[in-house]
Amino acid sequence: MSTVEVLEPGELAVALGMMAIALGLSVWQQLGLEGELIIATGRAIAQLTVVGYLLEAAFDKRNPWWGVILVLIIMLTIPAIMARNRISKKIPRLLPVVWAAILVSTALTLIYTNLLVIRPERWYEPQYLISLAGILFGNAMNAAALAGERLVSTVNTSQIEIETHLCLGATPEQALAQYRQDAIRAGFIPTLNQIMLVGVVTLPGTFTGQMLGGVSPLVAASYQLLIIFMLALTTLVTVVIVTHGLCRQFFNQFAQLQKF
Repeated sequence: MSTVEVLEPGELAVALGMMAIALGLSVWQQLGLEGELIIATGRAIAQLTVVGYLLEAAFDKRNPWWGVILVLIIMLTIPAIMARNRISKKIPRLLPVVWAAILVSTALTLIYTNLLVIRPERWYEPQYLISLAGILFGNAMNAAALAGERLVSTVNTSQIEIETHLCLGATPEQALAQYRQDAIRAGFIPTLNQIMLVGVVTLPGTFTGQMLGGVSPLVAASYQLLIIFMLALTTLVTVVIVTHGLCRQFFNQFAQLQKF
């Protein structure tokens, strides 16, 4: 199969015409989305250009291991902050909890994959480490935000029930157990749905991207299966850690429920 054709600047400029059509449609239908479309387009161009240059340097074979790790730390910190902001800015020490959850879940998955599945020549091979970590970070961020939002909102609206359980002798962990389980399910369900529908309703970006690059569909499917398994483990570990950390934040040193 042929390799993918490189898109020249002129061809990308023509592709930008699709956004111009979307703008025209927004104006025609009086949707008021013009400003948001322009900002989103500008941000996408700027962000992907910067990321492209950074990863071009990171993928350099002469790049030391600490350079790859530095890129990963930057890639980890941004989604951790975004997930924290979506959950709540009022909860103290929440950012370290989310950051650690995404780090532990992603590291566990990548170590397993590198040692037992891919087995690259160098453990810090950016072709695999950065590419796979980027996919995992984004999904872990969404799962953490969904689970955290659900848990915070449920606890804030169920204070009477929780305090009743505490008065009846339940520990803080027991009083929040059901709410935590519901939050874990809420954070994991999108990934579960993605797994169930892959190849039937949607063709994931990794799969189509590899085929555009000239890879055999069967090889692309095998890598997509690997990513699906990685996403399942990373997402579930993330939401388990995030909800556990959140539950500890809901109570003070006297086991009294706090509202955020």
